[in-house]
Amino acid sequence: MSEKLISRFDAPGPKRMLALDGGGIRGAIALGFVKRIESILRERHNNPNLLLCDYFDLIGGTSTGAIIATLLATGRSASEITESYLSLGGKIFGDRYSIFQVGNKFKAKYEDKPLQDELKNLFGDIPLGSDEIRTGLCINAKRADTYSTWSFLNHPRAAFYKPYQEGELGNKDYLLREVVRASTAAPTYFLPQRINLGNRTATFIDGGVSAANNPALQMFLIATLEGFPFHWKKGADNLMIVSIGTGTFTKRVDAEKVASNNMLEWAATVPEMLMDDATYLNQLMLQYLSKSPTAISIDMEIGNLEHDLLTPEPALHYLRYQAYLEQPQPKDGSTTRPYLPFDEKKLIKMREMDNADVVDDLVLVGDIYAQHSIKEEHFPAAFDLPPVQA
Repeated sequence: MSEKLISRFDAPGPKRMLALDGGGIRGAIALGFVKRIESILRERHNNPNLLLCDYFDLIGGTSTGAIIATLLATGRSASEITESYLSLGGKIFGDRYSIFQVGNKFKAKYEDKPLQDELKNLFGDIPLGSDEIRTGLCINAKRADTYSTWSFLNHPRAAFYKPYQEGELGNKDYLLREVVRASTAAPTYFLPQRINLGNRTATFIDGGVSAANNPALQMFLIATLEGFPFHWKKGADNLMIVSIGTGTFTKRVDAEKVASNNMLEWAATVPEMLMDDATYLNQLMLQYLSKSPTAISIDMEIGNLEHDLLTPEPALHYLRYQAYLEQPQPKDGSTTRPYLPFDEKKLIKMREMDNADVVDDLVLVGDIYAQHSIKEEHFPAAFDLPPVQA
């Protein structure tokens, strides 16, 4: 498999990447976008069996996005993933620690055994270097004991794919289910994940506790920087990133209430503030490097960067798809967002990252936004797969 992967990574021609955000149970929203992309590509290539691992040369994700990315990279179709995810969500966000337990009740909200069991059911004991992974895979996690962000790669020439020094293990040796579990170890929701590195143990938490909760910019760097192994050619006809979100909404809290926050309230809100900033910085930089047909307005000062370009020519073709868990606010009788068939009370519940009761509704939101947002023309012919030789 190493040789087969290297051949794919080194082959001339355009490269395609898919990046999937973190977001807890709201990862169900991403499924609608994944299904729509798969459908467009199957029709485009006249192949009803085409899988996204056949099309994308690197699939990456963080937290819940890591689960979806790994399912895609191991050859699952969008419909298979949706079925697995609907079952998964209710199980992993079902068993809370009892208030009568003393061991873990103040460390995590949920027992992690259901998550561990489901990841083993999905991925067994295959390592990151397994030939069951059919394309490039990038899983982002935060190593809590060194404060460093790790992007686990299955590229055979990656710096840490093989043991870096005697006594260590390499990326290729780590169990896939443990790496995915590390990426999903959201603080307060689940206990951290320990991974045996060979001569020591490392403790990981959710990759969302980093600038890579939206992993798209990190994947652009991985694809192009000299220190990483891919070295893919930049350019609007050479490199494409499709970035998929897990739902967002307008945050606005009473100014007086915020001013009187105590330390615990600040501790609860600051991480979300930083994650939002990281996501918008991702979008700003990738729009600044491209002429994206899906560009959004970053804020009222910057706008959508229509007249801004960091490089002499676009460095990539960038697509970003996101859903909004709120009703649109039309101006002059029109709006660019679809209305959702939910009242405000339901939408508020859908904004939670661990409410498994609304997973079916979240899938519907993803379907609605995917049909509304994703256009066939977003995928240029330059990125079509070459015809299969008879």
